[in-house]
Amino acid sequence: MAWRPTATRETLVARAGLLQRIRSHFAAADVLEVDTPLLGLAGAADPALQSLCVDLPAGRRYLQTSPEFAMKRLLAGGSGSIYQICKAFRSEEQSRLHRGEFTMLEWYRVGFDHHRLMDEVAAIVRLALPELVIERLSLAALAAQIGAANPHTSTTQELAEYASSRGAVLSPADAADRTLLLDLLLEELVRVGVGNSRAAFVYDFPVEQAAYARIRHDQPPVAERFELVVHGVELANGYHEVTDPAEQQVRFDREAALRHARGLPPPVIDTQLLAAINSGLPACAGVALGVDRLLMLALNASDLGEVLAFGTDWN
Repeated sequence: MAWRPTATRETLVARAGLLQRIRSHFAAADVLEVDTPLLGLAGAADPALQSLCVDLPAGRRYLQTSPEFAMKRLLAGGSGSIYQICKAFRSEEQSRLHRGEFTMLEWYRVGFDHHRLMDEVAAIVRLALPELVIERLSLAALAAQIGAANPHTSTTQELAEYASSRGAVLSPADAADRTLLLDLLLEELVRVGVGNSRAAFVYDFPVEQAAYARIRHDQPPVAERFELVVHGVELANGYHEVTDPAEQQVRFDREAALRHARGLPPPVIDTQLLAAINSGLPACAGVALGVDRLLMLALNASDLGEVLAFGTDWN
C-alpha cells in the first residue's frame, strides 16, 4: 500500500544507532553540534548542482544544497569546530543513489588540513563499516595506475580525445569545456581505478575542480580537495577551505561563467558569506558526507529507498 514506509523497523533502528554513534564521536572530540536554516537567500553556485526554490511572502528563498555557507558564517563568528546532521535538497532525478531530499553530515575542523580531515572521515565511516580498509591515492597516481589522461598536465584537446576514446559523445561546446572533461575523467578514474571492490580517498584535484578548496602551488598546482569512494559509491567530498575573500569571489565568478556557458540560470551570490569571510574565516577543513549512502553500504542495501523511512521523491 502506498502509505506504508519503505524502511523496516530494523533499518530505522540501525539509522538511529548510527546517528547516535556519530554524535558520540563529535561530543568526545569537543566538536559542537549546530543547526542552521534550510531556506536561504542564495542558491547553489556550483554548475553541477541545481537548487529548489520556494516563493514566500518575504520573497524567493532557496532550499539549501548543503549547510556550508551558513556554517562558515558560524565559523567566522567564533563557533570553533562544528558539525551538523540535516536535510539537504537538490533538483535532480531520483535514482539508486540520488534523492531530491537526503540526509547530510557536514563538519568543519578548525586548524585541520585535508589530510588530517581524511583521518576523521575514516573514523566516522568505520562507525558503520568497522572493518573497512581505505586506501589513499592522489588523482594523478590513480590516472597513472589505469593509463588514463593526466588530469593536471593534459591539454583540453587531449582530455577530449581521451573522453571520446572511452565512449563519451561530445558536442563542440563539450569538447572545449575543460571542467566538464575533467569531471568525465574523474568519473572514469573512480569507475575503473577504484571500482566496486575498493575504498579510497582520491585527493589533490586539478585547479579547475577546486570548488572552494585551497590551491597548493606545486608544479603543477593542485587543489587540496578529496573525495571518498566506497565500493563504487561517492560518500564524502572535502576541502582544505579557502579563507581569502578575494579568492572566494574569484571562485563565485568562475562558477557564474561556467553556468552561463552551459545555459544554466545565473547564481544568486551569497553576499553574507563573502562578508563573513572578509571578517575572518579561521583556517579549517570541511567535508560533507551522505548519511543515507553510508547506511545503505552498512546494511548492504541496493537502493537508498531501502534505508529511508519514505524513499520516494516526494512522499
